[in-house]
Amino acid sequence: MRSYRTIFFKLTLAFICLGLLDNHSHADEWDLRGHTKYQLRYTDYPSDSLFNQLGYDDTTDQELDIRLMAENRWGHWDVRVHYQLIGLYGDSLELYHQLPDSPLFAALGIPTDETRVFDLTHVFVNEGEKALLQRLDRLSVGYTTSSYVIRFGRDAVSWGNGLLYNPMDFFNPFEPAAVDKDYKTGDDMLYGQWLYDSGNDIQGVIVPRRDPITGDLGKDLGSIAGKFHGFADAKEYDLLVSKHFGDELLGAGLATDWRESVVRGDVILTNTEDKIVVSAVANISYSWVWSDKNVTGFLEYFYNGFGQADGNYDPQDLANNTELMERLLRGELFTLGRNYLAGSLTIEATPLLLLTPNLFINLDDPSALIQFTGYYDWKHNLNFLAGFAVPVGPDGSEFGGIPSGIPDVYLSSDTSLYAKVAYFF
Repeated sequence: MRSYRTIFFKLTLAFICLGLLDNHSHADEWDLRGHTKYQLRYTDYPSDSLFNQLGYDDTTDQELDIRLMAENRWGHWDVRVHYQLIGLYGDSLELYHQLPDSPLFAALGIPTDETRVFDLTHVFVNEGEKALLQRLDRLSVGYTTSSYVIRFGRDAVSWGNGLLYNPMDFFNPFEPAAVDKDYKTGDDMLYGQWLYDSGNDIQGVIVPRRDPITGDLGKDLGSIAGKFHGFADAKEYDLLVSKHFGDELLGAGLATDWRESVVRGDVILTNTEDKIVVSAVANISYSWVWSDKNVTGFLEYFYNGFGQADGNYDPQDLANNTELMERLLRGELFTLGRNYLAGSLTIEATPLLLLTPNLFINLDDPSALIQFTGYYDWKHNLNFLAGFAVPVGPDGSEFGGIPSGIPDVYLSSDTSLYAKVAYFF
């Protein structure tokens, strides 16, 4: 029997060849763009932090991200290619190499393609406090008409109505406190969309994956999903059905206007091997003028059905919650508890300067993360971003520091400072 990998690869090549052989139109000029981003981050650790016990009372990290993008269209066909060169240098990377293998530390590692169909990442060096790698984050060919879209290759898809927490977006979602959300990480996929004259549409996606240990592909490792997006008067709604890592998912979402604000929400039911798990998100956003400044704000509630019901984050209790740990490792979830409330304001201090305070609260601990970011659009192709994040909460709480397994030692941090400069060309 031919493997999923062989079939997917041949389909991709077949579509590329069909596009290149299409003689009904000629290719336009290539659209060549890119950016260079440099980020500096400093984090302080308290004396009872595991990281401090390992010799790091603070960490300083630098990241350079160069993305080169080439896109072209000829007739109904188009091609997207995004190349990344990523350089990392800092204490956190060196610290990561000393930490135990755990989903709790997965975000500290470098990007890999170990679970994707194609290995489009090459690591030049990854040792100590430095790493350098190159990768293709987009490599796809598409065919578009007025009625449908088909795309093969590495690309990204985003679903759901969550603004910070998004249970319906289970394909490489952004971490809730992420400050750079320009590009999601791509997956190797087959994507299709059917467009109705009414404005409704149906989207479908197939994402095969490899076992990171054996390298084999299988149906219980991949995802197949379909989503209907419809309109009813002034309301928009979504209906989702999916088979994801062997679990069956059903979802529904709604977005509507209410008293000059926008209300959105999603509910997801996941049928695991032994139970049905409910996750949900709901938010309300509103814009107004305050002291001659444009302000946009929102509140969001998130219920994580896979989270710890009792607020116990002891290593053994977390390890027993395999459903949660698997989703942390896959980068689908970023929270350990059940109930969360988040709020955000975006204040237009000047037409070029945006100030954004955020607050993330674990309602069960209780603990919180206070975040503040300033964004300055200095020129058309150059901007600056800087801010800080402060975790607040008692020892043993999620933001205050969960137990490490060593008495009176926690996985905790203090204030983080960060700055980023981005140049677009």
